[in-house]
Amino acid sequence: MLLTDQPVLDPRVYRDGMARYAGHVQIVTTRLAGVLRGVTVTAACSVSDAPPTVLVCLNGSNRNNDIFEQSRVFALNSLAAHHQPLAAAFAGMGGVPSQERFGLGAWRELVTGAPVLEDAAISFDCELMEVKRMSTHFVMFGAVKAMHFGPTAPSLIYLDRGFRAL
Repeated sequence: MLLTDQPVLDPRVYRDGMARYAGHVQIVTTRLAGVLRGVTVTAACSVSDAPPTVLVCLNGSNRNNDIFEQSRVFALNSLAAHHQPLAAAFAGMGGVPSQERFGLGAWRELVTGAPVLEDAAISFDCELMEVKRMSTHFVMFGAVKAMHFGPTAPSLIYLDRGFRAL
């Protein structure tokens, strides 16, 4: 199927196309006044190495995500294949309450106080530099203040609406 010259692309068709786009699964976390928040994402990447900067896209229509902008810190935790149950929980699958999700893993703090997953492949501890709102989502740009290297293991990716190991 070839889609060109469409005045408006159907969001359902777009989502079907994005399902074929493999993404590395990560959990972005923050903490503010004793409240923890974590969300499974695939829309995150490096922006620059000078200075070290990453970006993360989050659903702006979920008011629970406002805490990321309020806290001004976040950690981007890249998951390994064995983290699939953790990724599912932080994606809201299985009905695990938000605060209880953190009990499914071992967490630590680095510089910013955002929760860092002890056995993540790599975690980037960030201070929020800027937020850009775009349609239904917002993009957070983070200055990397510290990193934590976990054990080497196959990566967890999301493709065709399911988790896969790479």
